[in-house]
Amino acid sequence: MKILITGGNNAKTLKLLKAFPAHFILFADYGDVPGMVTDNYAFTSLGELNRDSIAHILLNFCITEAIDSIIPLHHFEIEPIAKSAVLFGEYGIDVLLPPLECLNDYLNSEKISSGNFSVFVKGDCIYNSSLQSEAEFPGAFNGVFTLNDANNYKLFTI
Repeated sequence: MKILITGGNNAKTLKLLKAFPAHFILFADYGDVPGMVTDNYAFTSLGELNRDSIAHILLNFCITEAIDSIIPLHHFEIEPIAKSAVLFGEYGIDVLLPPLECLNDYLNSEKISSGNFSVFVKGDCIYNSSLQSEAEFPGAFNGVFTLNDANNYKLFTI
């Protein structure tokens, strides 16, 4: 499986490599991105940032690069991608975000100090970097989450 993770210029995104050891990860970001390719991952540019057409840029990129799943990590990408999740799905691309109707419950409003995160795909925790037990999420719940100081799951964003 080929997974696109945005925010590739941020060191925080590299932590996600641990969660997907059997998949090829494409780290992407806007503007200049160091060109590097290995057997398990690569870095690439999404072109210049245009916040008005984020969903279009990412969908086009996913189709062109034969991406199977996308994990948007930039704060400004979350809502547009969640709104377009059905369209991504029509092209066979899984969007690893919570459903749009409950998205605001998981957005970060404060700085989260923990470096730990959990990855949920269709309600199952496929990776947990901490020793804490993970919560159970209903049905098709997707996303990369970290715990805030009140032990509530919030989206892992940069």
